[in-house]
Amino acid sequence: MNSTNLETILEGRRSQPHQLIEVLQDVQDVYGYIPKDVMGIVAKELGVPLMEVFRVAKFYKAFTLKPRGKNVITICTGTACHVRGSQLLIDQVQGQLRLKPGDTTKDGLFTVECVNCVGACALGPVVVQNGSYSNHMTPGKLRRAIDKVQGKKKEESPHA
Repeated sequence: MNSTNLETILEGRRSQPHQLIEVLQDVQDVYGYIPKDVMGIVAKELGVPLMEVFRVAKFYKAFTLKPRGKNVITICTGTACHVRGSQLLIDQVQGQLRLKPGDTTKDGLFTVECVNCVGACALGPVVVQNGSYSNHMTPGKLRRAIDKVQGKKKEESPHA
């Protein structure tokens, strides 16, 4: 952990409890997640009980307390996406990456998350990969997207 980064985040915000969410957002932007030891420092510096910092960090889905992979795949499981096959996308990820939603691959390359809605219901099922939305996603398209990140080439057909 780089204490200079944390010092910069806290600069001008000490003893200002109302800055908690903004500070946690900045911490996550810098570290990729909210480390537990940093929560203690934030609590002390803002004058907020540690339990409150933890409660806020756990309450908001935008925050994570675990390091994320280099590539974050977010699968929408809202009603519109669900009825259009989002479970098949979850099954694809579980089979291909041997990974359950909320987990990160051992090599740190992928994190898979499920969310209740991404606000693109007419385009479902929707997958967000590193902030880029893919609509009308299918298990095959998702498999190819993961293969591309992993550097796997599409196998040439002998009849091509």
